Amino acid sequence: MPDIYQPASEFLSSLDDDWRRHITAIGPCLHQPHPARDPYESLVRAIAYQQLHAKAGDAIVGRLIALFPSHSFPRPEQILAASFDQMRSCGFSAGKIATIQGIAQATLDGVVPDYATALAMDDEALIERLITLRGVGRWTVEMLLIYSLERPDILPADDFGVREGFRRMKGLEVQPTRKQMIEIGSAWKPYRTVASWYLWRVPGR
Repeated sequence: MPDIYQPASEFLSSLDDDWRRHITAIGPCLHQPHPARDPYESLVRAIAYQQLHAKAGDAIVGRLIALFPSHSFPRPEQILAASFDQMRSCGFSAGKIATIQGIAQATLDGVVPDYATALAMDDEALIERLITLRGVGRWTVEMLLIYSLERPDILPADDFGVREGFRRMKGLEVQPTRKQMIEIGSAWKPYRTVASWYLWRVPGR
């Protein structure tokens, strides 16, 4: 299987010795997007995983899917028809239930676009459209851009793992701020998605 991210890895390695050492240690980028997953499903999944470890998020999403065995993923109509207790039994907080119901309604209303429409939109236009939804922040939409729409140049500057990874890689005392991260990350264009993938994998010191 060809390493489609090799140009990005080589570019980042050429930036400085810290990047070169880290990328050499980690090896080829194994970023695995979920292409063609529609924005509605991506947003619901992202909300499920917010502020949780991956295993906990997996369990919650698994229970949600099990509620609606007739579909590979519950449709917006099913989410809206589900009772609060049914959603709560999956492990969602009250706040997340309200957010997911809002996403489902916004999908039916056409605010959340289908996959083809989202694919044709630029990054910022899609972010601006979707952060109008309750409980959906910029990070959530950035995960959609990275994993479903396979955008190559996304830097989630609010992401703790990205900022902490950069702090560790550079041996800094404190994490860069969001604004500093955006400025620093401008040097990683047009490969900021791959840069983020590598920063998520910086080992603790």
